[in-house]
Amino acid sequence: MGMSDVDGIWGGIADTAARSLTDLFTAEPDRLSRFVIDEGGIRFDFSKTHLDADIVGRFATLAEAMGLAQKRDDLFSGKRINVTEDRAVEHSAERGQGAPESVARARAFHARMRALIDAIEADALGPIRHVLHVGIGGSALGPDLLIDALGREADRYDVAVVSNVDGAALDEVFKRFDPTATLLVVASKTFTTTETMLNAASALAWLEQGGVEDPYGRVIALTASPEKAVEWGVDETRILPFAESVGGRYSLWSSIGFPAALALGWDAFEELLEGAAAMDRHFRLTPIERNAPAIAAFVDLYYAAIRGAETRGVFAYDERLRLLPSYLQQLEMESNGKQVTADGQSIHRPTAPITWGGVGTDAQHAVFQLLHQGTHLVPVEFIAAIEPGHVLDEGHHRQLLINAFAQGAALMAGKASEDPARAYPGNRPSTTILLDRVDPTRLGALLAFYEHRVFVNGVLLGLNSYDQFGVELGKAIAKSIENEGTDRFDPSTRALIERAFG
Repeated sequence: MGMSDVDGIWGGIADTAARSLTDLFTAEPDRLSRFVIDEGGIRFDFSKTHLDADIVGRFATLAEAMGLAQKRDDLFSGKRINVTEDRAVEHSAERGQGAPESVARARAFHARMRALIDAIEADALGPIRHVLHVGIGGSALGPDLLIDALGREADRYDVAVVSNVDGAALDEVFKRFDPTATLLVVASKTFTTTETMLNAASALAWLEQGGVEDPYGRVIALTASPEKAVEWGVDETRILPFAESVGGRYSLWSSIGFPAALALGWDAFEELLEGAAAMDRHFRLTPIERNAPAIAAFVDLYYAAIRGAETRGVFAYDERLRLLPSYLQQLEMESNGKQVTADGQSIHRPTAPITWGGVGTDAQHAVFQLLHQGTHLVPVEFIAAIEPGHVLDEGHHRQLLINAFAQGAALMAGKASEDPARAYPGNRPSTTILLDRVDPTRLGALLAFYEHRVFVNGVLLGLNSYDQFGVELGKAIAKSIENEGTDRFDPSTRALIERAFG
């Protein structure tokens, strides 16, 4: 099928006259049974979106035209689907779903990680109470999310994740950690990331100044470039490798998840992997009309590419998931924020929307004014859990969930008023993702769901979701400012540098 045929399918989707949400519920008595998917202790409710059977059918046709089924097989079989870097994409192998040799390698790396955790628990590296994890991007966002979401009751180790090169971030940790009881974890795929290596050097100096006789003996390296870690001074026995085919923003399942496994315990880490593997199986084996990641991608593409929605709001109605919007920003925008197809052709339709969000109910008193009455179309995603994460009076959690459900109902229904300032137009879409509870298994499934949603979006848009060249130019310019001076830069940049540094 040629590109003109694909464009024709897109045109057919665009020509579909979307009825209002309330009309869809009236016209489709079976709407809930078709647009609510229960999988692995998570309910995905897409019924308050403008998808209908016709639109889903047209997207299914597009998926067939773009070879989604074959590309999904290629993903799980270890084919080099990251064509711009000639690399396989094998984060699913970390949870046992992939090419046999890749799964075996991942299991061997996990066994190495567990052995090191056992040694740390046995005080082989000295009495450790604090863990300072330095990384940036996927090397920090994933571990930070896992520990914040699942480790609030854990008392095994006090873990701090530092990503910002701003010294204030490290200084805050230095003030509350005891260097003689601290393990330094350095996470960098290449072991050359400027911000991470500067933070690591400062942390190493802090250990030494704090009386640690062998500071390098307190360093654990998480990297796909173990030789670089050895050059930096880390003992080979304290290097936890992961495969080059595991991308940074997909790496929490690998040794990058070490601080979470240490803080939560190995059983919890294995449950996280199994939850993700269950979602892998759902994505691989379920027909597209009942496939949660695929339907979610159809929702994304419909609003971004067909109805011109430039952003997507994600609101976690659970304090334990407060870091999820930040995690998704990288996963979605770094993966699909592209301007060319996988073969280098310009894309002539919108790609990834801007992902943003916050925590309910705080966000209701901050940004929901725009969502209800603003002029922007913003598809909203609500994420909540049936079981609370505290032992306070059940009224707290009841009010939290009632607010989440009420916001979705209000966005859809709206409210007429003779006073325009008090009128709510309604017909505003939302998706609700309701977990039975926030535990390792369901969080693993949820994060894998988002990964596969990104994959489907990328396939249907024809782009490569697994490179990230857009992050490199600013880094290169920063290095040139440091090394070559300012003469070749624009007047504004030169003036800013002169004002800051004299």
